[in-house]
Amino acid sequence: MSDSPAPRPSSPDDAASGRAADGRTPEPPVTASPSPEIPAEVREAALLAPDHWLGMVDPAWRGEGPPPGWALIGEWRSGMNGEIEEWRANEDYRPSPTALGWPEPTDDVDEAVQRASTGYGPVDEVPRLLAAAEVSVLLGPAGEPLAARTPDGDAVIPVFTSPGHLRAAGLLASETLRVADLVGRLPRGHRLYLNPTGAVSMVIETETLLAALASGAPQAASGIPGPTPQPAAR
Repeated sequence: MSDSPAPRPSSPDDAASGRAADGRTPEPPVTASPSPEIPAEVREAALLAPDHWLGMVDPAWRGEGPPPGWALIGEWRSGMNGEIEEWRANEDYRPSPTALGWPEPTDDVDEAVQRASTGYGPVDEVPRLLAAAEVSVLLGPAGEPLAARTPDGDAVIPVFTSPGHLRAAGLLASETLRVADLVGRLPRGHRLYLNPTGAVSMVIETETLLAALASGAPQAASGIPGPTPQPAAR
């Protein structure tokens, strides 16, 4: 929450503020409720700051300093007597994954995808974490990573960063392996398609992933244990 006249919303320009790795943008901004319930701390702040706009910031914002305008849900105005008199929703507000009602991330990569897709985290965090992760791929008839196409027609290899995402794809043969080992098995012209069964998915450019692999990466970030083949259930 911010007191004093709240800053006017600003429109972020950078690539880390909501554009997925495949160039897609997240869902359009969703404005807050016309009359949300007033938190007790806002009422207390209004008593201490009459005739002020009191901003309500999305709890998912983790940056330092004043939050950007797109992280501001809206503002309450306190009257001269210290009572809340008006609510003004922010039309430029970008809801966080939690505000959108998305499920809790299953692992670090999934969290990075959710945050990058909504503008609450940098896009380049996704390939950085993915480079150190273990993922699961579905298998084709010859045991190769199963290829598919996105709704936009892009040639991809679907990958799953957690057992939950993999189970949602159905009872199909799969293999779990390090991303570093998977890259060399990608068919020409194919890219990785992260968690197509999740609340939000992301296509990763192969060149971006190769650069992350070359620069080194943190310890494994996936929630999937072990690299072990998983045959289809009979």
